[in-house]
Amino acid sequence: MPKLNILVGTMYGGAIDVAEQVKPQFEDAGYTVAILEQPSVADITGDADLVLFCVSTTGSGDFPGNFVPFVRSLREQSPSLTSLRYGLIALGDSSYGDTFCGAGRALDALLEDHGATRLGERLEVDAMETFMADDAAIPWVEEWIAGQQLKVA
Repeated sequence: MPKLNILVGTMYGGAIDVAEQVKPQFEDAGYTVAILEQPSVADITGDADLVLFCVSTTGSGDFPGNFVPFVRSLREQSPSLTSLRYGLIALGDSSYGDTFCGAGRALDALLEDHGATRLGERLEVDAMETFMADDAAIPWVEEWIAGQQLKVA
C-alpha cells in the first residue's frame, strides 16, 4: 500500500482537526496514512509516496511552534526534494491582511526552492469565511485525489 504522511503545523488544533477529518478519504483511496504533529525532514525524504501539509498561520505570518523545528531543519539541511509530491492546506485569517496564510505560502515557496512538486493548487482556508476548516478541506481533498489520479487500483 502506498504511504501518505500528513504533516501538521497547528497552534490551537484547527490543522490537526483537518488532518483527522481528511485521513479517511486517503485511506478509502488506498493509502496508509500517518498524521505527524512533530514532523522531521525524514518524514518528507523517507518512504512516503505522498505528503499533505496542513499548516496554520500564527502571529504575523509565522509558523506554529510545533512546526518551527521542521522548517529550521529543512532550511539547515537543504535536502533535494525532487522526488517529493505534496499537497498543501493553509489555514489563516484574512483580517491579518498581507500575512494571511503566510506560513502556508512560505512553506510552499520553501518546498519549491528545494525542488518539490506540488500537486494541484494550494488550498487557503479563511477563518473569516469558514468556521470549520474541514468544511473546505474535505471537498478539496476529494477533488485533489480525483484530479491527481491518486486513487490506488
